[in-house]
Amino acid sequence: MKIAVIKTGGKQYKVQEGQVLKIEKVSAKEGDKVKFDTLLVADKDVNLGKPSLGEKVEGKVIEHGKAKKISVVKFKSKVRYKKNVGHRQQFTKVEITAIA
Repeated sequence: MKIAVIKTGGKQYKVQEGQVLKIEKVSAKEGDKVKFDTLLVADKDVNLGKPSLGEKVEGKVIEHGKAKKISVVKFKSKVRYKKNVGHRQQFTKVEITAIA
């Protein structure tokens, strides 16, 4: 079983083939193939990039969407200040198809 560590959207993810994960939104259409910057690949031996191994992990875009709404409240006591702001983070759901 091969595992890899990829970097996308300012975050790092540990993945394996067949895994489905939500990542920061990428500009690709549904059904398109996407390659990820690979930091580490491990099978029987470990290949560590300095700083990266290139684009060795490939995935397929399943869907785009928005996460649940979170509520951000700013409040200051004694000055009659209260502000409510909502935010829905956009994501892309990706299935890992190949690790080279």
